[in-house]
Amino acid sequence: MVEYRIDRRSGVATYLQIVQQTKQALRLGLLRPGDRLPTAREVVAATAINPNTVLKAYRELEREGLVEARRGLGTFVRRSLGAAPADSPLRDELEAWAAKAREAGLERDDVAALFTSVLDKHFKGDQE
Repeated sequence: MVEYRIDRRSGVATYLQIVQQTKQALRLGLLRPGDRLPTAREVVAATAINPNTVLKAYRELEREGLVEARRGLGTFVRRSLGAAPADSPLRDELEAWAAKAREAGLERDDVAALFTSVLDKHFKGDQE
């Protein structure tokens, strides 16, 4: 099951953080079709956010066809995204690279900017 982490200082709306984290879990294969998402009550207990925020995120995921709400049962994954399993050898390489970047004194935002510039170079026009 996915555990949501909310960064109140990120400037990204809370419901969008839930949507993005769910999509990331789908891309990494951490969530698969048939898996149940945490209930709104479970997310609220873990993150101290408003239940309506969770429901808004789940509605957005449902609108995108990624999940489906089953009355009285919960919200379930309908389909996966991408093909980057969490145990991919590329992940190990990326872990090593991130450790090197940190040792070199780069801050998280510096790494994100650098990584984004490389992504933009290699994946022109491949936006969702």
